[in-house]
Amino acid sequence: MSTKIREHYSNLFKQHGRDHVSVQYSSKESQLKRFEVLLDVSNSMGSISDMGCGLADLLPVVRRRLGDIPYHGYDFVDDFIESAKDEYKSDKNASFHPFDVNKDTTSLKTDYVVLSGMLNNKMENNAAFTRKTLEVMWQTCTKGIAFNALSTYVDYEDSHLYYHDPLSLFDYCKRNLSPYIKLRNDYEVKPNSIPFEFTMYVYKQGF
Repeated sequence: MSTKIREHYSNLFKQHGRDHVSVQYSSKESQLKRFEVLLDVSNSMGSISDMGCGLADLLPVVRRRLGDIPYHGYDFVDDFIESAKDEYKSDKNASFHPFDVNKDTTSLKTDYVVLSGMLNNKMENNAAFTRKTLEVMWQTCTKGIAFNALSTYVDYEDSHLYYHDPLSLFDYCKRNLSPYIKLRNDYEVKPNSIPFEFTMYVYKQGF
């Protein structure tokens, strides 16, 4: 991701600290709803990686739903990683890693790799970045991945955000990652609003 986007998030963190606004969520409620849907990828997992973890707000949800499983958070914003390390220093099964999907690699594998919100920022080549990110996630998981994105099936688009065609992304995953896919567009992150995003689960084996 670009230096401009990194600076954007660093500035948000300097302004708002450990708050949902710093990781570009409109509300805590919508953030938590997205997390719950992401974790519906499996009722049972032995380990999880959080790609673009931000401030690791997913970790408490993981602990509540899945227990004390190994959690690994990855983000390219150093301020986020350092804050997460400090906030969750007592959690011995959580680790946090500076990571840029365009530059870095990891040999660490977990059952599932999840991503929330990381595909929403406009950049020079969103399609290439999305493909690269999904490839890294796929190489890092042993059972499957889950990710969300803003949908082109909306009546309004924010000019600062990037919207994905869910059918095109489904086709890419189907042709390049796995035949075992679920596409969800059946949930609201804001009350009384149409679903303006989607979540996709991609599995190594049949479910």
